[in-house]
Amino acid sequence: MTMKNKLKQISGYEWELDKNVRPKMNVKAKIVGNSQIINGLEDAAIEQLTNVACLPGVMEPVIGLPDMHWGYGLPMGAVSAFDFDEGVISSGLCGFDINCGVNSIRTSLTYDEVKPKLNELISALFKAIPCGVGAHGRLKLTHDQLAQVLTHGVNWAIENGYGVASDREHMEEKGCMEGGDPKKVSDLAKKRGLEQLGTLGAGNHFLEIQKVSEIYDAQVASKWGIEKSDQILIMLHCGSRGLGHQVATDYLKIQEKAVDKYKIWLPDRQLACAPAKTQEAQDYFSAMKCAVNYSFTNRLVMTQWIRETFEKVFGRDWESMGMHTLYGLCHNVVKIEEHKIDGKKRKVYVHRKGSTRSFPGDPVLIAGTMGTSSYILKGTEISLEKTFGSTVHGAGRAMSRNDAIKKFWGGKVKDDLAKKGIVAQSTHPEVLAEEAPGAYKNVDDVIESVHGMGISLKVAKALPIGVCKG
Repeated sequence: MTMKNKLKQISGYEWELDKNVRPKMNVKAKIVGNSQIINGLEDAAIEQLTNVACLPGVMEPVIGLPDMHWGYGLPMGAVSAFDFDEGVISSGLCGFDINCGVNSIRTSLTYDEVKPKLNELISALFKAIPCGVGAHGRLKLTHDQLAQVLTHGVNWAIENGYGVASDREHMEEKGCMEGGDPKKVSDLAKKRGLEQLGTLGAGNHFLEIQKVSEIYDAQVASKWGIEKSDQILIMLHCGSRGLGHQVATDYLKIQEKAVDKYKIWLPDRQLACAPAKTQEAQDYFSAMKCAVNYSFTNRLVMTQWIRETFEKVFGRDWESMGMHTLYGLCHNVVKIEEHKIDGKKRKVYVHRKGSTRSFPGDPVLIAGTMGTSSYILKGTEISLEKTFGSTVHGAGRAMSRNDAIKKFWGGKVKDDLAKKGIVAQSTHPEVLAEEAPGAYKNVDDVIESVHGMGISLKVAKALPIGVCKG
């Protein structure tokens, strides 16, 4: 009997795995999704979710979101919370690209204003924003400057002319997690970070010009500066680059040793972790905060360069074009939060891997695919009750990158996008193949699932018109 067959539907969009479906589960697992999402789930991803439910100090439930798919140790699109005193902190449960996240920038421009200059704009952005594997940025930081970024996040950027104070007010954590300690970050991680600030990277990272196609909640949309259909938005999706990846790699090795040292039983060695109060856990937590701050800063530096590029193309000041941060948020992060569990408030370490915070009233930015649509939603009280204040982070892959490259040809993907009026530029045709819209789940099913369950509610939908990929 497969894991999928053991799922029990408990509401229209909630499916549960009781803790007796396999040995050593400490808590239940829950998956959010409509029937199409559930039908498409990999059995291996569901099993990975139950593995997490076996860890020490885990809180009920372990959650798989509609964008869930098989990953390293646990699925991408998963949320797990651990008791502050008796739980664990895990590098693997956070993810390799620490604070891989999204900035959304609104503008007062319309599609009719941008369309005639779209090819010029995408070419100019592609030149202004370094992208690709191992790309080096226009900034060359000193070690002291890097330490400031790791400690102070976007405050360093704003003080140095990258972004403005209002950007900070529209970011999760105001663009800086306090408690980052550069001494806990390895020399190799720092070396990788010195020349990559202000770079997009590769894989699923992108810079996208979008037009608003539908507004579902006019009152909330207007409050966030979205006033009409065909309004131009910009979405920037990237992370902490080589620095964050190295932090994750370094501490995965440290926590693998901690598993033996503290005699932790694991169903999968990829779930390496350390008891929350130990040095192996707290050192990682401090280093992770540094990577989080690097990533917030990385996106704000590029945000300023995007503004400058628009100024050159349109011959106007960016402020006159209303280019303000709508919101900036992170995926792949560990946070200390208070949640009501069994009727009592508990302090927990929430691990969001490939998932997004969805706190009441906050913007939630969901990246779709470069050929379909992205969404802006708002967080709810229900998410606090059901998913530790969390929701999806994107469409979620339906096939691996290797399988996508075998199935799709980059040139045809580019042509198909062009037929939809979408201008795409990438460092290599293979990038477009591995990120082809057909390699992802149906984003509308993903959004229907979280909206239907009430953990994040639709505010607006945006269609891509121009894309830069690494």
